[in-house]
Amino acid sequence: MTATTTIDVPGYQTGTWVLDPSHSEVTFSVRHMMISKVRGTFGMKSATLVAPENPLDATVQASVDVSSLDTNDAGRDTHLRSADFFDTENHPTMEFVSTGAHIVDGEFFVDGDLTIRGVTKPVSFEFEFGGFGTDPWGKYKAGATAKTVVNREDFGLTWNAALETGGVLVGKDVTITLDLQGALQQD
Repeated sequence: MTATTTIDVPGYQTGTWVLDPSHSEVTFSVRHMMISKVRGTFGMKSATLVAPENPLDATVQASVDVSSLDTNDAGRDTHLRSADFFDTENHPTMEFVSTGAHIVDGEFFVDGDLTIRGVTKPVSFEFEFGGFGTDPWGKYKAGATAKTVVNREDFGLTWNAALETGGVLVGKDVTITLDLQGALQQD
């Protein structure tokens, strides 16, 4: 495993980048009944990236609106918002604050603290740059995808039900994928 301390990203520009929520999405998937996966989405509330000369020194702060949860099943969504899972009444957002970034064997990772339901744990998102470009209105935009897997029980999301056939209703590992687009703030 080879770690790198600098990176060259074609099109990268320094400054403050702000999330474009209409072109960004947070998705998740988790095992259901040990035989399939349930997928859902959350709405991004906000995200800001401060980009210095070296992209590995960038800082990120992001917030997700937990009440925006949508799994395409209203009853399940209500249960997920309840105290059994996300407890949105007391914990309306999920937060991420970066603590660093690194490259291992050519792969870019953003490290940080993820807070879900009032519990903060370190996570590392594998980060893939999608590219940079100027939109028809003159705004310089960036696109990226970030992905990680967390154990939901580490964040206090422990509700489950045993199945007659063995196993449990909801898996522990949750894959979180962020599809992001941001705009460089103009002075």
